[in-house]
Amino acid sequence: MWIIQYNKTNLPQSIPKYNIQYAISSTQFVTLKVYDLLGREVATLVNEEKTAGSYEIEFGVKSLELSSGIYFYKLQAGEFVETKKMILLK
Repeated sequence: MWIIQYNKTNLPQSIPKYNIQYAISSTQFVTLKVYDLLGREVATLVNEEKTAGSYEIEFGVKSLELSSGIYFYKLQAGEFVETKKMILLK
């Protein structure tokens, strides 16, 4: 299990779009959650069993109804847990 990449791109309307890519080597229950600076959960992007393979989660700030700022995302699958920082801009 690993996080392959996190990046931000801008759509033609200047609305930021964010991508988180990850891969798992076997079927596992995966959760991907977003937290604010105070550690409060603000969004759940994945919460289901996934088969082995590579995945890409795409989301926008508007769809999550979040303000611009610093957030953390936490990816869990089996015993694997990784938390990364991201900066969201409107």
